Amino acid sequence: MILEIVRRTPNIMRSAVAPCTNLTQPSVHRIIDALLDAQLLTLGDPVIHGRGKPSPSLKLNADARYAIGVSVNTDSITFGLCDFSCRIIHEEMLDMSPAHRRDTLFSLKERLRAVLAARGVTNEKIVGIGFSMAGFFIGPDRHFNSPELLRDWSLVDLRRELETLFDLPVWTENNGTTGAIGESAVGAGRTYATFGYLSFNYGFGGGIVLDGKPFFGAFGNAGELSRVYTMKEGASRPALGELLKRLDKGGIAIANIRELRQRFDPSWPQVAEWVEEVTPALNRTIDMLRAVIDPEAIVFGGELPRALGELLIAAPPSPGEPRYGLDAPYPRKLLSSIEADPAVLGAALIPLMDRYFAWSLPRSSP
Repeated sequence: MILEIVRRTPNIMRSAVAPCTNLTQPSVHRIIDALLDAQLLTLGDPVIHGRGKPSPSLKLNADARYAIGVSVNTDSITFGLCDFSCRIIHEEMLDMSPAHRRDTLFSLKERLRAVLAARGVTNEKIVGIGFSMAGFFIGPDRHFNSPELLRDWSLVDLRRELETLFDLPVWTENNGTTGAIGESAVGAGRTYATFGYLSFNYGFGGGIVLDGKPFFGAFGNAGELSRVYTMKEGASRPALGELLKRLDKGGIAIANIRELRQRFDPSWPQVAEWVEEVTPALNRTIDMLRAVIDPEAIVFGGELPRALGELLIAAPPSPGEPRYGLDAPYPRKLLSSIEADPAVLGAALIPLMDRYFAWSLPRSSP
C-alpha cells in the first residue's frame, strides 16, 4: 500500500504518507525504513513545508526491479521493458507478422536478450513477464481463444510454453484488460476511479476498472464487449478490421492496423460512412457499460488512430429517456492519453502490481 501511495505521488513527504493509509504513523515509519533498507524506496529532494526543517521526500527506486510486457495483436507483436517506477523505458515492435507462434517467440527472446544486455538488467531484477493477446479465455488453464489470424496461438498452454522459453514467471491477460490497466496507471485512472475502456484493434474489446482496480470476471473475460453483438451484427461493430475491408473496397489498400495508424486520413469518404454505420453498435456498448458499472468515463483506446477516435467521440449518443425532465448522468468520453501501446504497459504492470503494489488504496486516501 505504501509503495502504491509513493507510486501515485512521487516525491511525497515522508510525514504525509501515514494520513493516506489506515495505519498509525509509527507503523508507517517502520515500513518506510524497511523499504528504504530493501532499496525499493529511495530518498528524494527535501520538501520545504511551513517554517520547519525541510522534510525528506520519497520516490520509487526505478532500478530496483523490472518487468516485461508483451502485446500480441493480429498483425503485430510489441514488447516493452518497465522499470520499478512503472515507466516503460524501452518499447519495440518486432518487424514480423505474429502468424507463426514459435518463430515469433524465438525472435522475441532474441530481441529481449539484446535489450536487457544493452541496459545491464540482470535476470535477478526481473519480476516476470506480462503477456497479453486478443481473444478470450477457455478453461481453468486460461487458454486463449483468439481471432482467426492468431489461430496458431489459440487453445495451447501459452503460459507454460512462455515460462519454459524465458525461464521467468508469466502472467497472461486479454489485451483489452491490459490496456485498461495501463490507462488506470498513467492515464485516465489518475482522474477517474471507475471507467470503461474500449480497445479498438483489428477486433473490438475492452476492459473495466472499478474503484481503481481492474475487474477480471469469474472466467477472466470481463470486457469482452463484442459479445453483445449477434453474428449478423459483427460486421457493423466498431472493429478496425472492418474499416480496413471498407477501405479496400473503396480502392484504398491498407495492409494492417499499423499502416492504418500511420496513413490514416479522416477525409477518406469510407471513414465517414463507417463511423455512421458503427455508431449504433458503439452506443449500445456504452449504454451497456452505463447500465452495469455506471462509469465516470469511457476511454477510447487500443490501436485507434487519434483522428478517428475524435470522430467516434463526436458521434451523437443514444437518445436519452429523461424522467421528470432529467436523465441519468452520462460518462465523459475521452481519448486515451497514452502515446505508446497501453496494452504493453498494462501487461508489464501486472507482475509488478501482483508482487509489489496495491491495485487500489483505502477509501480514506485522497
